[in-house]
Amino acid sequence: MSSRVRIEVPEGSGFGPAHLPYCVFRPLGEEPRVGARLGDNLIDLAVALDDPMFAQPSLNAFMTQGPQCWREVRALVQAAAEDELPSAAVYLVASVQLDLPVRVGDYVDFYASLDHATAMGRIFRPDGEALLPNWRHLPVGYHGRAGTVVVSGTAITRPEGQRRTDSGTPDFGLTRRLDIEAELGFLVGAGSALGTPIRTEDFAEHVFGVALVNDWSARDLQAWEAQPLGPFLGKSFATTLSAWVTPLEALSEARIPLPAQDPEPLPYLREPAPWGLDIDLEVYWNGQRVSTPPFRRMYWSPAQMLAHMTANGASTRTGDLFASGTISGPEPHERGSFMELSWGGTEPIALDGVQRTFLENGDEVVITATAPATGGGRLTLGEVRGRIAG
Repeated sequence: MSSRVRIEVPEGSGFGPAHLPYCVFRPLGEEPRVGARLGDNLIDLAVALDDPMFAQPSLNAFMTQGPQCWREVRALVQAAAEDELPSAAVYLVASVQLDLPVRVGDYVDFYASLDHATAMGRIFRPDGEALLPNWRHLPVGYHGRAGTVVVSGTAITRPEGQRRTDSGTPDFGLTRRLDIEAELGFLVGAGSALGTPIRTEDFAEHVFGVALVNDWSARDLQAWEAQPLGPFLGKSFATTLSAWVTPLEALSEARIPLPAQDPEPLPYLREPAPWGLDIDLEVYWNGQRVSTPPFRRMYWSPAQMLAHMTANGASTRTGDLFASGTISGPEPHERGSFMELSWGGTEPIALDGVQRTFLENGDEVVITATAPATGGGRLTLGEVRGRIAG
């Protein structure tokens, strides 16, 4: 008879039974499979639930089943977490390798923070209007590159590209203004057919969960190439996704109304229920906390982002990722990018006694977040980490 164990959750853990984020992990010398985190341990769902759907190298097979299955599985995992589990189904998080949790289909990045968009407008257009005329009418976004979405912990290679010079003729070289964007990502589980827009009220029927994102940005490449069609090489070289996917259901206590939207959005963007989220982020640069961006300040909600993304009839697929854009607040310590924190490089940040603006080789950035949990306390969204390799 196989032995059984009960997982003990440390007091104050952000990974208690009200959370249970999903991941894809590899035990030493074994194939990848789907797990759920409880405390400092992982539950191998293929073993614990005796279901081959979880003996997969991504969450996609599970995600495509739709919201009823998501709810049923979450209830089964919560029940299993309260009981003894087969010892073969339990691993220490520290003993396994974490993989990219989803096979990413399409990637769309938005620009949904009023505070961020205002700050960037003031940096780039100090004598003009901070916001462009369309900004308060729709969630502005761009289509990114899914193939360069990497899992947390992946080293980031400094990109090359064209850079503006004083002569008016660009040169080509390594970016000198490598930046971060602290964001929240949303993963589509149940897709939608071509020609069928997703309504804001149907958001939870399609979105499986959330994960932290760092959308790395080469600001000098971006500034030169982005006119008139927007981000390209300055963004497409790497986007880091957390290894941990928090089920949307786990964030029920974090739901709050959006800040006031003026003017009122067009009918397809209006929300019958609030999809603002009370999530607090922290940004660490070489171990020093430099920013605390508040997601509750976001002007556009994820439900509005998804509705706009599909308003023209664009289809969605299991594994599609869309991200919020940089999360920033109105205060200097709440800015979610180094472009804002250093105000375009004119106001250096004191980092361990050294004045810094943008990322240098060897620098490491870690983004973490917490949210209210069902039953009290706070859950911890899995970190997103990256080191600049050169």
